Amino acid sequence: MLQKLTPALLAAAVTLPLAAAVTPAFAEGAKAERIQVRGAIAGFNGETLTVKTREGQTANIALAQGWMVSSVARAAVSDIKPGDYVGIASLPTQNGGDGALEVLIFPPALKGAGEGSFGWDLKPNSTMTNATVADAVKDVSGRTVTVSYHGKEKKIAIPDGTPVVTFAPATKADLKPDAVVFIPAEKAADGAISTHQVVVGTNGVVPPM
Repeated sequence: MLQKLTPALLAAAVTLPLAAAVTPAFAEGAKAERIQVRGAIAGFNGETLTVKTREGQTANIALAQGWMVSSVARAAVSDIKPGDYVGIASLPTQNGGDGALEVLIFPPALKGAGEGSFGWDLKPNSTMTNATVADAVKDVSGRTVTVSYHGKEKKIAIPDGTPVVTFAPATKADLKPDAVVFIPAEKAADGAISTHQVVVGTNGVVPPM
């Protein structure tokens, strides 16, 4: 059954996409693998979402009781301010340091959610960093931010054109064929996939995570 995405539920829901890969999950006593499913909707019957994944496979994803749906809204790199809590997927650059692949600006209520820097599967060798912006400096090629997490600091360059988004409400009516989705999910030992959260692209903005 779908729950309405109220502010309180939003706080619980949007933690999942970036925190899901941090620790292993356990389902009914059996170890379940945390995975991210990215692709386009091929079917939706209210209980199961069928997705054509970016790898070209078809995944049937069971929607757990109380599942929630959200979307993303376009933001700008100029919206990033010191004190903001962000999730930045990045890759090492040839010149050293990291370059952003995408940026998610969390709502203020989610500051601290999934804090840390860990491996991510957006691209090979990519990293996800959930952290607080210490400073943001504009330069000729974009913006460089210094973020802090668990007493550590990391500088990440955000080139011009990098997707920047924040979370926004959505409903099950947005789960239309060909809509782009990002789904933090659990894969059981028998291969069954389930989720409590779906992030769907709306209004021409797709989840870049």
